[in-house]
Amino acid sequence: MEAVKQAQKKYAVKTLTLAIVIALFFVLMGQKPVAKGLIMGAFFSVLNFILMGKTITLKLGKSKRKIFSLSMGSIILRYLLLAIPLIAALKFEQFNFVAAVLGIFMIQFVILAEHLLTLIPSLRKKQI
Repeated sequence: MEAVKQAQKKYAVKTLTLAIVIALFFVLMGQKPVAKGLIMGAFFSVLNFILMGKTITLKLGKSKRKIFSLSMGSIILRYLLLAIPLIAALKFEQFNFVAAVLGIFMIQFVILAEHLLTLIPSLRKKQI
């Protein structure tokens, strides 16, 4: 379980740092709603990621019926959590909807980018 916590911390910090840097750029460009939407989406993305890690341990050693119930409950809870920034972005003009959507996917982008960036040097070494 320690490995899950380490991964969560690593990706949460990278995601929020990247979101803040990108949001700062948009603030400087005069696009505050985009910055706010991105930060809000990224924050809820991190919360969703942490909840996923917490529910993994709940499923260990349980019956199939309990695992199914826990899984469905977890999915519904996480979808409701991710609906919050989407509804807020639709309801309030101070948040950009597209930026909120991109923020929600930011943790996945960070994980994918990290894997691609580690894959590229290893592919170059194989070519040499």
